[in-house]
Amino acid sequence: MEKGHDSSTSMAASELYTKFARVWIPDADEVWKSAELTKNYKHGDSTLHLTLEDGMDIEHKLDDKTKNLPHLRNPDILVGENDLTALSYLHEPAVLHNLKVRFTDSKLIYTYCGIVLVAINPYENLPIYGSDIINAYSGQNMGDMDPHIFAVAEEAYKQMARDERNQSIIVSGESGAGKTVSAKYAMRYFATVSGAATEANVEEKVLASNPIMEV
Repeated sequence: MEKGHDSSTSMAASELYTKFARVWIPDADEVWKSAELTKNYKHGDSTLHLTLEDGMDIEHKLDDKTKNLPHLRNPDILVGENDLTALSYLHEPAVLHNLKVRFTDSKLIYTYCGIVLVAINPYENLPIYGSDIINAYSGQNMGDMDPHIFAVAEEAYKQMARDERNQSIIVSGESGAGKTVSAKYAMRYFATVSGAATEANVEEKVLASNPIMEV
């Protein structure tokens, strides 16, 4: 059974890693760099013949022990998807590239990964949190509109009202990622749709709770 499994895996790799297939290879400066195969891969090959996007031909040596092949790159038609689960290949370089394209090309800082919302800190104020935007997301199902913190807040608010059960939104990220600001926008949404508090009150409550939440 082991040999049969290895054989089928090798056959699949040979079918995928053919001439003109595109892959991601590690790079010291860019983390991941895109390259295109210039020669079919055959089981047992120790190197891949590649051409980088700048036209440079290189030989990518496979690890002697693992023989792991580089990650395959998604077709261009999928790049920029608003939900990462729609990608054919979901791995680190694919995620980073998709987020980069959305941010650099369209200034889109939010992307779904299933029910998870991935946010990029733009380090500047964006005009996407006003009352008109809140009203646009109010009553909508998550996924019906573009990814947004308001969509997550609306989903929690709607389920709380429907099921009469407490809801939780986990805001996770490294220091400086924008967790406090994201929490503030979520609270602003709740305050606006419920009419229970002013924006200033919401901000004060979030900032006051921050030391406890980040212990």
